[in-house]
Formats: sequence, structure tokens, C-alpha cells
Amino acid sequence: MAKLRLGGMALSNGVLVHGPTAWACAIRLPDGRIKVASAPKSVLAARVQQPLLRGPVRLAEAFALLPQVRRRLPEARFAFERPTVAAAALASGLAAQALRRSRLAPLARELAVGAVSLAPAALALSGGELAAYHGAEHVSIGSYERGARATKEHERCGTHLVGPLLVALAAGNALAAAAPARLQRAARLATSLAAVGAAVEVFGWMNRHAEHPLARALALPGHELQSRLATAEPSPEQLEVAQTALAACLEREA
Repeated sequence: MAKLRLGGMALSNGVLVHGPTAWACAIRLPDGRIKVASAPKSVLAARVQQPLLRGPVRLAEAFALLPQVRRRLPEARFAFERPTVAAAALASGLAAQALRRSRLAPLARELAVGAVSLAPAALALSGGELAAYHGAEHVSIGSYERGARATKEHERCGTHLVGPLLVALAAGNALAAAAPARLQRAARLATSLAAVGAAVEVFGWMNRHAEHPLARALALPGHELQSRLATAEPSPEQLEVAQTALAACLEREA
């Protein structure tokens, strides 16, 4: 039987796994019990195959899962809910505004803004429990796909989008900055959506040509982020949570 293409998300106290049409989330409660919930997806990105469109739709699908998980598992703790992440988002926003007022060349300025904007996401992914559950997510999904024990790094992890997304956003925002002042807000929105679409297409190409020098260069920032900061070796208890989510998702898909 062909293996399903699965995705996932680490929580501070569990793992979310999603397939083409359904999702399942398992968390470890404070008393040690595992609680699991699953449901069909409300947005189906797998139906959209048009290049440049499927990237934004996949992003919308991922965000649409969060309120569903919250309703069925109110004890779930998302990474972005930590106060330190909110503080980092505020600080990075202020830094981005300062950079946009600087005299740097447009492309260099936007690359710097993009790098600063990644700080909240990097902080959200870091931390002992969260990083370990991120590793558990990769081990469980990777082991299902390969039929053997996988490592805590996974080639389809969203961290590998960092390189292509940073370049695409910088180029798009540099172009948007040349638009008339009254149109710049709309231009930035349009170029941001286009950048997400383009980054997802480049990400797909990177997965198909992993040994190409350009693919390896684009994957390097995300790989370093994933390996050094965003993942940690999971404990057997954390792997049990991830495998429970995986089994529940596969059962729902079946």
C-alpha cells in the first residue's frame, strides 16, 4: 500500500499530524495520560495543484487546523502562545521598521528585514519540550515513510522553507518599495503571497533535487535551524505521544 504524504506540527505538550484529508493531535496531560482528538480537514489543499496557488492554500490549511484543534483539545499548548514569543514578535516588528527607514540598498534592506522577522519563529521553535516534541514528530513520520527508525531531522520540515522564502520575500518587497506610496501596502501584500507560492515551488524542487548545489545552499539555513535549535532527541514518552497522533491520523484517513 502506498504511504500517505503526512505533515505535522509540534506543540509544547504534544504533536499534531495531518494527512491529505484529516488530522489528529495527541497531547500529554499533566497527570501523565495521553489525550487524542482527530477530525476531517475543513480546508483541503491537496485538491489545489496549480503552481504558485498551492503554496498559499497549504499555508491557509495549516492555520485552519489550529481552531479545530483548540475546540477538541483545549489543553493543547501552541508554541506561539508563550509570552516570550509575543515579546519577540513586537521587538522584531520595531526592528523591521527601523531597518526600512535605513539607507541600505533595497535588496539588502529587505534581506535584513526578513532575517529579523524570523526571530519570533525561531524562538517559538526552540525550548526543551517543544524541540523534543518536534523531534518526535519527525521520528514518527519519517519512520512511517521509510519503514525504519528515522532521525529527528526531516527533509520536508518547514524550516527548509527559510532560505527560499527569505530570498523571495526580499526580492518581492524590494519591487513593492518602488510602487507609488498609495499602492505600496497592496503591493507588499501581493508580493508576499507570490513569495509564499514561489518559495513552496522552490521547496518542492529542492526535495526532488536534494544533491544539486543550489538546492543544498538554499536548504542550509533551514537545516542548521532545524538541527541546532528547533529539534531535540525525544524521550520514549514523547515518541509515544507522536506515534499516538500518527496512528489516529492514519485511522481517520482510512
